[in-house]
Amino acid sequence: MKSPSVAAGSGACARAGAASPAIVSTTAAVKSFMRTLLDSGLISHMTRALRRFPYAVFLVVLTLAAATRAQSPRPMGIVDLLAVPRLSDPQLSPDGRDVLYLRGDADWKADKRVSHIWRARVGGEPVQLTSGADGENAPRWSPDGKTIAFTAKRGDNDGAQIYLLPVDGGEARELTSHATAASDITWTPDGAAIYFKAPEPKTADEKARDRLKDDVYAYDENYKQTHVWKVTVASKSETRITDGDFSVTDYDLSDDGRKIAYLRAPTPLLGSGDQSEVWAANADGSSAVQLTKNSVQEGNAAISPDGSQVLFISQANAKFDTYYNGRLFVVPAAGGAARAIVGEREPLDVDRALWSKDGRSIYMLVNLGAHEEVFVVPAAGGAPRQLTDGKHSLGSLSRSGDRLALTIGDSKSGGEVWTMAAGDAAPMQVTHVFDYLSRDFKLGAQELVQWKGADGATVEGIVTYPVDYQRGQTYPLAVMTHGGPQAADKYSIGSTTYEIQVLAGKGYVSLQPNYRGSTGYGDAFLRDMVGHYFQNAHLDVMTGVDELVRRGIADPDRMVKMGWSGGGHMTNKIITFTDRFKAAASGAGVAQWVSMYAQSDVRFQRTPWFGGTPWQANAPIDVYWNNSPLKDVAKVKTPTIFFVGERDPRVPMPQSIEMHRALKSNGVPTHLYVAPREPHGWGELRHQLFKVNAELEWFEKYATKHPYTWEKAPGEEKKDVKPTTDQDR
Repeated sequence: MKSPSVAAGSGACARAGAASPAIVSTTAAVKSFMRTLLDSGLISHMTRALRRFPYAVFLVVLTLAAATRAQSPRPMGIVDLLAVPRLSDPQLSPDGRDVLYLRGDADWKADKRVSHIWRARVGGEPVQLTSGADGENAPRWSPDGKTIAFTAKRGDNDGAQIYLLPVDGGEARELTSHATAASDITWTPDGAAIYFKAPEPKTADEKARDRLKDDVYAYDENYKQTHVWKVTVASKSETRITDGDFSVTDYDLSDDGRKIAYLRAPTPLLGSGDQSEVWAANADGSSAVQLTKNSVQEGNAAISPDGSQVLFISQANAKFDTYYNGRLFVVPAAGGAARAIVGEREPLDVDRALWSKDGRSIYMLVNLGAHEEVFVVPAAGGAPRQLTDGKHSLGSLSRSGDRLALTIGDSKSGGEVWTMAAGDAAPMQVTHVFDYLSRDFKLGAQELVQWKGADGATVEGIVTYPVDYQRGQTYPLAVMTHGGPQAADKYSIGSTTYEIQVLAGKGYVSLQPNYRGSTGYGDAFLRDMVGHYFQNAHLDVMTGVDELVRRGIADPDRMVKMGWSGGGHMTNKIITFTDRFKAAASGAGVAQWVSMYAQSDVRFQRTPWFGGTPWQANAPIDVYWNNSPLKDVAKVKTPTIFFVGERDPRVPMPQSIEMHRALKSNGVPTHLYVAPREPHGWGELRHQLFKVNAELEWFEKYATKHPYTWEKAPGEEKKDVKPTTDQDR
């Protein structure tokens, strides 16, 4: 079957099958060849020829058999994992018959994942609508369903602009020529205009200084405020909606087009998040009213269809004390007290929320730890009702009329597009992009496992078994800890951060523990980190390891530890706590919390862990230091490699340098790999490929003693990409 083809122009369409990314499968080719032989009568000729040329016919049959065997399911490799598409941002058409979505695919020439807009008829075949070199984002239906608006960077534009694409076909036309990049687009109900966000442009003086490279800047002050604009479709004229020395980080237009709700922060910097507040105004920006005033971060501001109420989510309790699971609030748009919709006793961590069409209900995307589900709750308050149930993770929730669109992923899918209504017994699948995964690859089965923490609390995590798992046999164990730590690992196909299926193919069992501090398990579970980061969290990881050893699944003499961000913090802690792991890989992890607090671009979420800032009078420096992996780094015996992005603002490079140099000074085998240009999450495909290769080689060297051959990027199989270091010689 042919893979989805790439359209020639921005308005061109390409019919697409949704199976394997391969251009033509070997099995299909063999079947086609056999049909040709039968139709042409060559089989009968071959039968006669067999008597005269038996060896030649034997070679033909052997070749066909080998080709068929080549299509047998095989373990997943790193390049296979990188080739898995990503679907996001599904948007139902006004009539509910079609869904727009973004599909991101690995582009090795561009060395990045590029997303294009696809359209799928519910129950029909998908069609690729765009194919710009730099990709497209934010597809949005016009109210009449005849036009699609999206953002893209094309031509000589410095930033993304808004484009309009006729649904019936044709080329996309540029709508805006804004001085800066446009994002977060919303149609007005009459289809006459589109709202969007954009940062302020540089002044003429700033541009002149840039040309002269007179570019010294004031740290944490070199930003541009972001505001809301509106562009008229017919005339392309633009109107500013918000103005002032603040940034609009998120906004929402009411269904009747008369009101907007938005989040207003003093700067666009992440560190200003706890100073953001919810505001409401007329659609032209006038009569703005501040609706919240607290010291916690709000998100997901959405105004009711009639413009009378605003919902938002905050990681706070009903009194707006910080550091809790995500809670849903509603506040009158004219001003007044905000009230929590879901009660304090409900152990729900709300990730996203949407108003129903009539404004009487609110749909919620709720994190329940190892899985995520859609709930609906009366806007006036009451018991939430669960609409979905499964071993899956959900995302990208949106609404059109009375129907929802969302993505649903699990252990065999990267997240297909589905639709449902509140009255449906179950969601309905729209795309089948990931059918090829379980057909072409041997995938390790996933299971939810529970155990008792050191203090007797129940902890759980996801176990991914090796392919061809045999009960009663022990396997090398890879322990992966998630970031955040306000997050939770769920059923999934994995990623280049946590390459569970690649490890499964190499005979590893993986454990992803949702340790103390994870979300979706109630506030007490989450807040166990308040006042002390490492109290039960690392013990939860180790008791999970003990449970897999007790069950006869994990080999205690072949264990490795890995994690990224908060998972890197945990890895750095674990190697100072125990020498049971034969090897470790830490990505963007902390070394010591005092310097980390100052270096990171976000601090307000960290303050509760240690009981204050390190700069205040009588600062709790002892708490910061006692929870720092560097404090006990002299105890490390585990060979450990470190990864960090050169431009990581979240966990900056000096943290990894401190850990690496400490281990190196103490004679512990170590490397530090720095990815140029990369921020906190690595995005370049070759960097991702390098990271997984380096981890697998390190684990095989120290844990399993197996030789390892590095995978190469497609087309670069003869190129030597492995780094050579003194320790490798």
